[in-house]
Amino acid sequence: MTRPSRTLTPAYFDAVYAADSDPWRFASSAYEKRKYDATLAALPKLRYVSALEIGCSIGVLTRRLASRCDKLLGVDASQTPLAQAKLRCADLASVRFEPMFVPQGWPEGVFDLILFSEVIYYLSAFDVARLASKCAQVLAPSGDIMLVHWTGETDYPLSGDEASELFINFANPIAKVVRQDRYESFRLDVLARR
Repeated sequence: MTRPSRTLTPAYFDAVYAADSDPWRFASSAYEKRKYDATLAALPKLRYVSALEIGCSIGVLTRRLASRCDKLLGVDASQTPLAQAKLRCADLASVRFEPMFVPQGWPEGVFDLILFSEVIYYLSAFDVARLASKCAQVLAPSGDIMLVHWTGETDYPLSGDEASELFINFANPIAKVVRQDRYESFRLDVLARR
């Protein structure tokens, strides 16, 4: 299998969501529920002041994460899933959404939690370096970064392991790994600001 070398564009995700409104079964699969349970259980703090979820998709994890955050911003490269996310979280005043293609675009503000759930492997190694640099600019002094990636074969620029290890290496000057868990089909890495 030949994987692309460049970051996948918003057009790729627009096409995926045009074909299926929940292409990865975020709302219905047992895998996603297990992954979300593990993600929330691994958060180092009970509560966060301001969180950023990159690649929020249709907002299933966003809704669960919101109970742990005073403010939560969900961003996604495709506007199509954001419409579903807004509906799913419409009753949550602390949650807002923006269309954004990272790392080219980046939100303003300071965040004490930045969550990447199955996102970084869509990027090239060059853009993973840019992503780590962007995180360094907005991560609060006591902030955490969480990476969650599927560890099976991909047809994306990176595998889950490659994506996680690259990000950890690029983020090393500002964040250290404080937790690493490996499950049957995904890995979870937590970094804390140095």
